[in-house]
Formats: sequence, C-alpha cells, structure tokens
Amino acid sequence: MKHFSLLDLSPIPEGKNAADALKNTVELAQAAEGFGYHRYWLAEHHNMQGIASAATSIVISNVAAATKHMRIGAGGIMLPNHAPLVIAEQFGTLATLYPNRIDLGLGRAPGSDIATAQALRRHMRSDDNFPDDVTELLGYFSDAGDCRRVQAIPGTGTNVPIWILGSSLYGAQLAAHLGLPYAFASHFAPEMLEQAVSIYRETFRPSAYLREPYVIIGAGVCAAETDEEAVFLRSSQIIAFARLMTGKPGKLPAPRAQNQLEVPAHIIAQVEQSLSCSATGSAETIKRQLSELITTFSPDELMVTGMIHDHQARVRSFGIASEVLSTLCKKSMAA
Repeated sequence: MKHFSLLDLSPIPEGKNAADALKNTVELAQAAEGFGYHRYWLAEHHNMQGIASAATSIVISNVAAATKHMRIGAGGIMLPNHAPLVIAEQFGTLATLYPNRIDLGLGRAPGSDIATAQALRRHMRSDDNFPDDVTELLGYFSDAGDCRRVQAIPGTGTNVPIWILGSSLYGAQLAAHLGLPYAFASHFAPEMLEQAVSIYRETFRPSAYLREPYVIIGAGVCAAETDEEAVFLRSSQIIAFARLMTGKPGKLPAPRAQNQLEVPAHIIAQVEQSLSCSATGSAETIKRQLSELITTFSPDELMVTGMIHDHQARVRSFGIASEVLSTLCKKSMAA
C-alpha cells in the first residue's frame, strides 16, 4: 500500500445545517492534511438532506484554498448528470488554480433518485454513453486539446488525473480498458470487491495515463479510545444507512445505545452487510481489522470514510486511523 486517503461526504448532523457541514469539511480537511492523508475526496450527491457536497467542484475549491499540499479530488462526479465539456472547464479551472493537486473521479450512477436525475437533465437518455463521455473528457484535458474545434479553457493541457469509480464489474472493465486508475466503493457495496479488483488487474492495458494498474478500495472507519465508544459513535451511521435503505433519508442522527436503535433486526443485518468492509474500535482493534483488509486485497491506496455525529469525535477518529494507516503503509512498502 502506497498511500491512504479520506472520503468526506460533508454530512449534515441533526441539529445542524449545511453551513455547519461545509465548515466542518474545511476543518476536517485541514486536520487530515496534518494527519498525513495523501488525498481528500468529496462526492456528488443530490436531494439528500444529510449531505452538503452537491456542488462538488465548489466544495473542492473551498477545501483546496484552505489546505496547502494535500491532493483534493472528486470521489466522484456522476458524469451522466453533466456535459463533459462543463466538467472539463470546472476541473481545468481547479487544476489551474491549484496545480498538481486535483483529481477527478468519475461515476456512472446519477447519485440521486430518478426524479432528481430528471431535474438535473432535461433529456434522459436510455443508451449508455459513459465510456464515450469519459474519452471525450480525457481529450479536453490532453495536450492535444488545443487542436479540437471545441476546447475547454481552462482545461486543455492540464492533464487532470481521471479515476474510474465503481461498485460493480463494469467500472473495473472500463478502467482496465482505458488504462486508468480504479477505485472500488467497498465501503458501502463490498459484494464484488474481490472479483472487480481481480478483473481490473488481470485485464489492465498500460496507457499514456498509467503504466501499471492502481487500485483504491474504500473502507469505513470509526475509531475511538475504546471499542465500546467506537461502536456507540458508529450507531449514527447505522441508523442513517437504515433510514436510507427504507426510503426515509435525513440528517445524520445522534448516536444511540445498541438496544435503542429502533431499527428492525433484518434491516440491521442488511446494513451491516453493506458496511462490512470497515474497521470499528480502538487503535489496536482497527489496526488488526485494516491489516486483514490490506493483506487480503493489496490495494495501492486505502480510502477511509466515516459518518460520526459529533464533529470533534469524527476528527479524532480520522486522527487515530491515520496513525494506524501510516504504520501499515510503511510496513507494506517495506515488504
């Protein structure tokens, strides 16, 4: 493992608003840079009361301005919601303002419900143009972009690194075919992780963008001084995910004791399965859990994420995780 990174969904806790969430994102990013995280990801989600990062490129700019050297990326932009030219201009501008610090992860899902997707795009298309849109976007960023009839300005020649994101085999196959780095969303959809990573590595074709395959896998992390405290803090995410699965999304709830979750047992079981690629507990406990994950899948980079209601507890959690990951990263590089 070469690096470790952090995915922040800019959660809006109950009792707080979007302004609080975006302020927390900046504070967490500044702390993450001090903790040694290599990359800080932000994601596009729409019409979700508990997530404040809908205007992802603007949030990225705000975070990049508040930090000094850490890479800042979109993890990701849901490309079907946008014209490739617009994304090229947005991220070309970001790369011009913050040279050698911007990453662009691309997803194929709309990142929202059908009604919201329709509101984002006036003309819904049934055909899958994602591969063509990715290729078009790569062209806008290339050094040869100034030869195109339509140019992204800023954008041409910035060569913004593009990542393919996914939770199925489709993204793995596309990333391998195009010779691009690949990130698997195992932090909420781990079922196909092993197969997707295997397909990506076995079918990867070296390209002008990447000579060897590069894999990021996602993992949830909730760390605290004790295992008991970590389990208690993680209950907020359990409840939030359960509400999302049952069609009742909202702001991030306050934590509760395990016997007060008020979620049916079969829903809890489904949530735990979806969030099974995770580590919860003290530093010693998460070190064991993350070490097993790294040993099993040998990622080039581990991306951690976590939804904790109390902002300071969330910062502490990622701080504890960074110490563990730094040790595991050095161990992996020395092997």
